[in-house]
Amino acid sequence: MYEKAIDLGGLAVVTGAASGVGRAAAKRFAQRGLGVILADLPGARLEEAVEDVRSVASKSATVLGVATDVSDEAQVRALADKAFDAGEVAVLMNNAGVEIPSSSWGEMDNWRRLISINLFGVIHGVHAFLPHMVAANRAAVVVNTGSKQGITTPPGNPAYNMTKAGVKVITEQLSHDLQAVDAPISAHLFVPGFTHTGINIAQYPEKPEDAWTSEQTVDYFLERLSKDDFYILCPDNAVDSKTDNLRVNWAAHDIIENRPALSRWHPDYAEAFANYQRTGKLS
Repeated sequence: MYEKAIDLGGLAVVTGAASGVGRAAAKRFAQRGLGVILADLPGARLEEAVEDVRSVASKSATVLGVATDVSDEAQVRALADKAFDAGEVAVLMNNAGVEIPSSSWGEMDNWRRLISINLFGVIHGVHAFLPHMVAANRAAVVVNTGSKQGITTPPGNPAYNMTKAGVKVITEQLSHDLQAVDAPISAHLFVPGFTHTGINIAQYPEKPEDAWTSEQTVDYFLERLSKDDFYILCPDNAVDSKTDNLRVNWAAHDIIENRPALSRWHPDYAEAFANYQRTGKLS
């Protein structure tokens, strides 16, 4: 569906587009001939990103920056109105997100912020754009940015993991529901690997050896999107796709075998998981 949408032209709307993966994706969409609407919080970073994208776009292409707080439903609906006033939407990329600390019974303000941006940001995007996209009845794609932490849910940041697990569920449901409408629109779950972005730059001022750049992650994502993959789990320099698959399979077997929650990190299962990683066989 992505290739059909690109062939028809139109606009790519990217939230969280002022930096990192969002900015890299916006540039790639412009290089493929789409107009681009970059949505992010107001300020110099958004203005710089618009100029960066404009530098690689065709002279006739629409490139706009729209200051948007995705946690605010009214602002996302205003973003949609501006987008549809500017043209047909070929790509909607709900990418805006933050990662801040949380614990199971602490940091309530952080829980609220993570839910409002990471989870409701996607919900607001889907609700604001999809009715118009379905009515337009043209080839288009919806891309929601998730996380591997929303699939294998490692300990350490339960609020972030929960929001990204929610994005996975929303996107799966959306993909299923789109099958029942008379419009050539597909939904896709984009799951970056370890990527050096603004989210982790405070922790890693220089790109770690194990991390991919935003451009590497986006190029892999677009390659898989061009093949109409739904689940797009990106590798990095430390974790390849085989390792990702092993980890997802182990996590699923926590339920199947009724093991302790998050058994991958449980001391009683350390040896079993190490053996599984070596052999690929569940004992």
